[in-house]
Amino acid sequence: MKRICSHCHLEYDEKNIFEKKINGISEYFCCRGCESVFRILQDANLKGFYEKLGDNTLSPPKEYKNDLAKFDTESFENKYIKKLPTYSEISLIIEGIHCIACVWLNQKILNNTKGIISVDINYTNNKAKILYEPNKLSPSKIIEKVRSIGYDAQAYDPKIIEDINTKERKDYYTRMIIGIFCSMNIMWIAVAQYSGYFLGMEISIKDILNFASFMLTTPTLFYSGWIFFKSGYSGLKHGFINMDLLVSFGSTLTYIYSIYASITHSGETYFESVTMIITFILIGKFLEVRSRKNAGDSIDKLYASIPSHINIIKNNKILSISPQEVEIGDIIEVKPGEKIIIDGILLDKIALLDSSMLTGESEFVKKDFNDILFSGSINIEYTIHYKATKKFEDSTMSNIINLIQDSINKKPNIESKANAVSYHFSAFVLMIAIITFILWAFFSGSGEKAMIVAVSVIIIACPCALALATPIATIVGISEAYKNRILFKEAKFLETMAKSDTIVFDKTGTLTFGEPKVVNIEILEQFNKDILYSFVRLNDHPISNAISEYFKDSNILELNNFKQINQKGIQAKYKDSILLGGSRDFIKECGVNIDFKENDSYMKFYFVIDNKLIAIFSMQDKLKDDAKYVISYFLNNHFRVVILSGDRLEVVKDIAKELGVSEYYAKQSPLDKSNFIDKLHKNGHKCIMVGDGINDAIALNKSNIAISMGKGSDIAIESSDVVLLDDSLKSLLLSYKLAKKTYQTIKQNIKISIIYNLLTIPLASFGFIIPLFAALSMSFSSLIVCLNSLRIKRKIIN
Repeated sequence: MKRICSHCHLEYDEKNIFEKKINGISEYFCCRGCESVFRILQDANLKGFYEKLGDNTLSPPKEYKNDLAKFDTESFENKYIKKLPTYSEISLIIEGIHCIACVWLNQKILNNTKGIISVDINYTNNKAKILYEPNKLSPSKIIEKVRSIGYDAQAYDPKIIEDINTKERKDYYTRMIIGIFCSMNIMWIAVAQYSGYFLGMEISIKDILNFASFMLTTPTLFYSGWIFFKSGYSGLKHGFINMDLLVSFGSTLTYIYSIYASITHSGETYFESVTMIITFILIGKFLEVRSRKNAGDSIDKLYASIPSHINIIKNNKILSISPQEVEIGDIIEVKPGEKIIIDGILLDKIALLDSSMLTGESEFVKKDFNDILFSGSINIEYTIHYKATKKFEDSTMSNIINLIQDSINKKPNIESKANAVSYHFSAFVLMIAIITFILWAFFSGSGEKAMIVAVSVIIIACPCALALATPIATIVGISEAYKNRILFKEAKFLETMAKSDTIVFDKTGTLTFGEPKVVNIEILEQFNKDILYSFVRLNDHPISNAISEYFKDSNILELNNFKQINQKGIQAKYKDSILLGGSRDFIKECGVNIDFKENDSYMKFYFVIDNKLIAIFSMQDKLKDDAKYVISYFLNNHFRVVILSGDRLEVVKDIAKELGVSEYYAKQSPLDKSNFIDKLHKNGHKCIMVGDGINDAIALNKSNIAISMGKGSDIAIESSDVVLLDDSLKSLLLSYKLAKKTYQTIKQNIKISIIYNLLTIPLASFGFIIPLFAALSMSFSSLIVCLNSLRIKRKIIN
């Protein structure tokens, strides 16, 4: 039997819920936290809150002892779990991650859990996408496994991401402030100690200063530095040496030695070094968290734009429900200034929309009755009503968000290589530190000096900079791409695109507007224009659209047996007559005798009734405004530029000449285009294919990078790796420049981190760097990588 929690409204099995009598009424709660909040609202006379909540649910207050049951409820499953044919997929936010080692540890533990197929954790936003077998593993067990290694996890919900980020920043900030306060005071003590070192100081005064240093160092090490101890212990418990273990080990070693030295008066103390090490590393971590947040700002803003409730009309009543609860066919009401969240069909006579989020165009778009409304648009005037044609998870806006998020989670090849190095780096550093200690102790005869040098080696090494090199640059690149209406479906496509050397263009709808106009009609026999209009309107090809537009005032007749044949032409039946329309070659293949040649550069459409040629339409399409500039850029940057078109040779030749392209091919079928891409691969080329039609889908699938125009066919967009939402060739150029700049930044970041470690580890090993400067240098290297990645945000196109 199921019961609903009186506070959070989530549904639970009766065994996972308890009853309490409140004001003589039986209430049911999933946890003590929900009970506590419910009582507070009752005492404050705020019971009306639950009426406003309606059918919506809340997240129960955090209480680890009895909160796992909520992850296995039906309401949780419907909202957060994606069901696939064999497996299930859940996205979680893992709290407590603050270095690449944390990512590695969680990924390793989860991958080794029975029932989990794959785990992908993104360091920049701590999102884990987990594919698992639902018959072997429940979501609560996954959460429990994460908690067992010292972290926490909850469902990835865009509405609570900011709360988690704020909590993380606040935690780092509090610990950092304590460290800074202690460091500032301990440095005054250190000044006095250094003065006494040169001028002389009584032992009793020295003891007082050492005790004061000890009192200031202790909270810094064990409160401010607790996150390093916690993470280091979790890693060690599972057989992994991470950077946090090295930091906590080095700091504790120095702390213990300083206590020993102050008690026995056998050497110098280094309390100030311990405090400064922890504080500097915390400052670096805090700035790193801030940089990661800044890198994904545009994505966060996109998530924040999704309202938690929308209004639907049912039984003449307005109901406020979450977008996820909307069903196909529901009538949605949108007031002026509100955003359309779900795709649908307009039921009112007119609507004025701002679609700049999708297209980048600042002009308002007018929609008429029965027009399609795409999610992401903003209603400008009047309250409108429309019928939902898709569920929230299938809507345009939701797909865009999922594409962006998925692209960030899928790692480029260069990142995998960098992570492979960083995963084993900490163990390597510890080995170097041990060898350094042994050699210094042997040759110098001073255990104190050997310890300080070894601690410097441990502290100065930084795998975090290497681990950050790719993800921080990737998330900036993906975010900047979306801001410019460009969608990269996977982050690895940034790298692939940057390495490409050949670009192949479809012609119609790609280099041209795809909106040809009728410029001439040669009528061989008189015909009923209504028949032709009814015929061509059944096809969505640009040429058919041009003729349909030309005869738009005609009447619609009923045709039968309509079909499109081999991307060459169309066929239908009107009463007892067979209608044919298409290219010259198609008409000839159908047995119609055509004995004249085409000698101009116009696109042609031949109209045939019962094997008699009735009319020939000549059409012309215009080049897009930026076509010449974009083509010249790729040519000047040593790209092999090719035009593949299904059109006639005269038409393609004319376009190629105007653009300055010497390699072009006409009358290309979908198979021809696909075979051409195969030949490029055999010759070692990495190619970009740009298209927009159904006949481009096979070639797009085979190319290294498939780019489709935003107004192209659904199949072309589905087959693509990059989508240009604004349908602009200028965006194509920007996408390449952005990919190239992101890839260059990744390589720069990797070089920075490698050069840093190659220079600083030997310097520390030879005793040239004290622990204090080692900590400062370590934090500085991570910060440089973050700041260098943010440079991608600079304007790319002049």
